[in-house]
Amino acid sequence: MTRYLDVKAVSDLVQSVGLEKILTDMAGYILDDYRRWDEFTKSPRTVNHSPLGVNELMPIADKNLYTFKYVNGHPANTAKNLSTVIAFGMLADVETGYPQLLSEMTLITALRTAATSAIVARFLARENSQSMAVIGCGGQSEFQIIAFHALLGIRHFHVFDIDADAMNKLRDNLSGLKDIEITLASSSHDAVKGVDIVTTVTADKTRATILTPDMITPGMHLNAIGGDCPGKTELHPDILHNARVVVEYEPQTRIEGDIQQLPVDFLVTEFWKIATGIEAGRKDDEQITVFDGVGFALEDFSALRYFNDLAIQQNAGTTLDLVPTLANPKNLYSLLHPVTLPVTPRLKTGAWVEESHEGKK
Repeated sequence: MTRYLDVKAVSDLVQSVGLEKILTDMAGYILDDYRRWDEFTKSPRTVNHSPLGVNELMPIADKNLYTFKYVNGHPANTAKNLSTVIAFGMLADVETGYPQLLSEMTLITALRTAATSAIVARFLARENSQSMAVIGCGGQSEFQIIAFHALLGIRHFHVFDIDADAMNKLRDNLSGLKDIEITLASSSHDAVKGVDIVTTVTADKTRATILTPDMITPGMHLNAIGGDCPGKTELHPDILHNARVVVEYEPQTRIEGDIQQLPVDFLVTEFWKIATGIEAGRKDDEQITVFDGVGFALEDFSALRYFNDLAIQQNAGTTLDLVPTLANPKNLYSLLHPVTLPVTPRLKTGAWVEESHEGKK
């Protein structure tokens, strides 16, 4: 039997445990997995592009577990009252190949993306960071704010979106959180003034310049995580040239991230090297740092592993007969008993070919 977590089951778990604790605990799983980077079989995601969006499969495995996630990115979906991003995923046992967990991952992806952003910022942002700008108030924005509050103690947030309704939605959603102060900005330039951290989380499938060099001050940490794909950027290339750039998995980020604008010999650092102490995070308080985050399968692995453990602990979700349970594993046909086959005249060899041709005349 395979454990199944639908949207309600995941939502109920988050409500029961608490959103900040979920983000904090999941962050621990993600960091632990980055610290054993060499144990994973890794690859860039498998991608199918269309003029309106992208469909992706994101696989990864260690010696015990295999996971994949299906995810899309269709910025125009909101005009059809559909989400820009939806996802589901599976966790399977490597030894037997049997699935252990099938889960929704639209909500889980939002959680793991926010947790990953906050983890990286703990290594790259200045220790005394107190404020953050969020450019883009779509489905990911609230999760980013809560994660940075939970993991870094950020309390002051400036938010901006070209859609005023989206800004109001964010403010209303977070109005009950007394430790968080939300200020609605009049522009991206207004939002980033005086802040320590800037998160860009936009979705348009274009080479945009959400941030330009004149908006950046010494010591800023930029968390560039908007929906990524070839041809989609958020940062002016000069920002990257003047910053320490950290990525998840370089072969994937070269294709999808903001660094796609730069020559292939532009130096970046994979986050696992910082997580394991091979390289330091921030050099000094004046250094500009960039997390060019595109989302990597290891983070989905960690998130599914975490929710599987949590679901077992809380006895959450349901079970599915996703694969057969057989008394005799060599007798798959037994699942069809009793079977009554129609009685048809036996045709001589090749007769069906002749009849088929006749039917097309």
